[in-house]
Amino acid sequence: MTGAPSPRSGESRHAEAGETGREGTTMMGQTSQVRTDLLRVRHVTRYRYRKPVSFGRHRAMFRPHETQDLRLLTMNVTASPAATIHWIHDVFSNSVTVLEFADAADHLEITAEFDLIRTSFKDADFPIAEHARRYPFEYGDAQLPDLAPCREPHFDDANGAVTAFAQRFVTQSGGDTWALLTGMTAAIKRDLVYQRREEPGVQEPAFTLETGAGSCRDFAELMSEALRRLGFAVRFVTGYLYDPALDSRTAETGQVVGAGATHAWVQVFIPGAGWIEFDPTNGDVANGRLIRTGVGRMPAHVAPVAGSYMGDVEDALGLEVEVEVTTLAPPVTR
Repeated sequence: MTGAPSPRSGESRHAEAGETGREGTTMMGQTSQVRTDLLRVRHVTRYRYRKPVSFGRHRAMFRPHETQDLRLLTMNVTASPAATIHWIHDVFSNSVTVLEFADAADHLEITAEFDLIRTSFKDADFPIAEHARRYPFEYGDAQLPDLAPCREPHFDDANGAVTAFAQRFVTQSGGDTWALLTGMTAAIKRDLVYQRREEPGVQEPAFTLETGAGSCRDFAELMSEALRRLGFAVRFVTGYLYDPALDSRTAETGQVVGAGATHAWVQVFIPGAGWIEFDPTNGDVANGRLIRTGVGRMPAHVAPVAGSYMGDVEDALGLEVEVEVTTLAPPVTR
């Protein structure tokens, strides 16, 4: 998803750049249809080198967030060369996989495979606090100290392009908070061109608007920055996206974009409803196909895989990423 810090002398950094992710808007006040999926995720990251190199500590975000709508059943992480593996929780309570390597090799392959149960609602009715239904609104004093860092933009907006983009939806929504958020989500999907990018890092939001194109990471960062300039608390999210069109068990033809790698989207904190997920790459709100593995204030906090190797920059020959998300049984609906 993002780049790693600059290398020290004799040490080169690498990080896996994530992609994916293009469907409708959640409707308020309708009867909810519950869908439960049994899914398997397989994520393989491969690095190749010109000669054997030694490896520093690697950190990965594979483990899904277990919540009321997602339950992890099994998980297995392996590496070649062999690694000592343990888990820690970071400041955002993400479960971080830490890999320590003893042997040198001309390759590095890390594989994570897990099964999970994902429950979603077709038409969710979010209990937004009455005072927050109209924009602008204020966050409560008890919430503000924790939300304040998530309201701060991370990029300059020298020509005001991002601010102007954000204000467009204030005008179009007529001050309706939900219409503002869903309108921006839909517009990014509709008006910008998705381009898969393997290289780490994100584009500056102003550049994404200028070029009219970007990856899922770039669209998520654009939405984050635009909403923060309106005072919303926003988190950058990484994880996986289930696309029925890529699932050999199903006959569905999906319209989502870029599935087959990692995905990025955002969470917005709305009083009364809490953190709600918006996927600007696909124009979706609280989509049951999203499998969250990491949240942070910025992309650098949630890189799918990041680490270092001891050697020259030219020793690195390339990176391959494979992600498969498949069903293990037909979905259950009610």
